[in-house]
Amino acid sequence: MHFIFEQNQYISYTLAANTASSTPRELGFTFPAEWAPHRATWLTFPHNDASWQGDKLAKMRPQYLAFIKAISEGENVGIIANDEALKQFIIGELTKTGVDLAKIEFIVKPTNDAWCRDHGPSFVVNPKTGEKMIVDWGHNAWGGKYPPYDDDNRTPRAVAEYLNLPVVNPGIIMEGGSVEFNGAGSLLTSKSCLLNPNRNPHLNQGQIEQILCDYYGIEQVLWVEDGIVGDDTDGHIDDTTRFVNEDTIVACVETDRNDENFAVLNTNLQMLKEMRLLNGKQPNIIELPMPKAVIIDDFRTPGSYANFLICNAGVIVPVFNNPHDQIAIDILEKAFNGRKIIPLLATEIIWGQGSFHCLSQQEPLV
Repeated sequence: MHFIFEQNQYISYTLAANTASSTPRELGFTFPAEWAPHRATWLTFPHNDASWQGDKLAKMRPQYLAFIKAISEGENVGIIANDEALKQFIIGELTKTGVDLAKIEFIVKPTNDAWCRDHGPSFVVNPKTGEKMIVDWGHNAWGGKYPPYDDDNRTPRAVAEYLNLPVVNPGIIMEGGSVEFNGAGSLLTSKSCLLNPNRNPHLNQGQIEQILCDYYGIEQVLWVEDGIVGDDTDGHIDDTTRFVNEDTIVACVETDRNDENFAVLNTNLQMLKEMRLLNGKQPNIIELPMPKAVIIDDFRTPGSYANFLICNAGVIVPVFNNPHDQIAIDILEKAFNGRKIIPLLATEIIWGQGSFHCLSQQEPLV
């Protein structure tokens, strides 16, 4: 499948006129848990050295292609390509990798960076009607750190046009990697990111919570404190704390008291233990070790086993040729109780300061 989105196209997709003042939650929409069936997973194909400098872009590409292949074993993969030449290059690379091209969809439009979790579409669904809608959050490249970002900010509407879906714009900055869902009304996030003045300085915590509830269709916002060393997003939740089912959380922990991540992950863990879900119960907490520090060219990357992607084919887990890889795989196999664990090397990808979850955004099947 193929779709070209011209930069000068501004087709407005909105809710029906008689419901335009209603929020997605009022209309019965909600953000499904990641383990719900997917129609596709969306990626923005990396093409410049914004995140992988020098020869690192070429070095990470085989790991990125292996990621696409793994997802495509169970669902379609939507790829946003910067231009037609890049699309043709991708087709050639996927063919050499053995990917079934019938599972690949393309949108050709200008892009800035590869982190589709943060700039891509957020899909909400109405379980009663089977309708699907895109929430178009604003994107400012993690507090304005990496301009330009205007092409990436246009991505949700390009996907909405391609899929012929309605789109709603809450009017605030939000990133998909900063929120985590259990599919039963609860959302996890971090204070260091969503309360950072480089995102929405005009909003307080209560106002942010209300907007999250209104546009993600959830009932409860739960907060941890901060993120890990090397994470340039100001503490995205998907590097530290993830739901594996409605009432179970895997929480990253660091056992070395001298490690830079020890204190913050211990603080997050204590906060998690104080939380109660909507049913009044304390969530089950499974401790997930951090890898031993993943250092590349004297830079400590935000290597984390929590940056996994749950897709139809299984759970794609980043591994780093690290002494703790197998420990993490074993823990996640038990946590996901029968869902296939797919460990993939992210030793080159992680230089970009993110991994498989950061690179992707799932589109639910309805």
